[in-house]
Amino acid sequence: MKENVEIKENERIDDLEYKGLKIIQNKEGFCFGIDSILLSDFAKNIKKGARVLDLGTGTGIIATLLCGKTELSEMIGIEIQKEVYDMAKRSIRLNHLENKFKIIQDNIINLNNYFKKNTFDVIVTNPPYKKKETGVQNEDTRKLISRHEIEANLEDFIKISKDMLKDRGELYIVHRPERLVDILSIMRKYKIEPKKMRFVYANIKAMPKLVLIQGIKNAKPFLKVESNLYIYNENGAYTDEILKIYHKK
Repeated sequence: MKENVEIKENERIDDLEYKGLKIIQNKEGFCFGIDSILLSDFAKNIKKGARVLDLGTGTGIIATLLCGKTELSEMIGIEIQKEVYDMAKRSIRLNHLENKFKIIQDNIINLNNYFKKNTFDVIVTNPPYKKKETGVQNEDTRKLISRHEIEANLEDFIKISKDMLKDRGELYIVHRPERLVDILSIMRKYKIEPKKMRFVYANIKAMPKLVLIQGIKNAKPFLKVESNLYIYNENGAYTDEILKIYHKK
């Protein structure tokens, strides 16, 4: 219950409007966006009993939603920032997910210190989008680490996914379209074959702003490009599909 979970200065509790799930966020730090919501929907067909790993879990938004949307048996999140890790720990208690969702505070590149190789059925990740020392450098360290490849780069995320996934295990990732060539080439390098991809647009007239990708470890080549996902319709309101993803339709 809320009264049993400490809420610190500048923090708030956001209602995820799904099965009563909530998340603690710091309004001055990095808060989750629609990319996390879309990734949780993209990965919602995780099989019953799956063991799932969330790389760079942040406040636990993707992991929390997947605990509600799927019948996974165990969710492990790893987050390097202590303050953000602490918020995620309290959100786990807030949602009574202690028996299903565990979290580690460390860099993702150190996961081999915690688990044997070929351990997880599924990995989900919303990694930093920007290369180190590119784009606007936000002065807030929390936002900088969340948005830029400061502590681990794209190759680190995919390499550790290869180590941690079982044979035929699934990787779900959301990223920016401008990094698509990097993503696909690195996935191939580490034997994670891109199998499904979907582009996300703000509206029908815009360029794509996100790309959702599913890869399978040691799978044969065959890539399915799904229909485009549009966030807003012509009058600026959410499309029916987005409303459905947000459980408002």
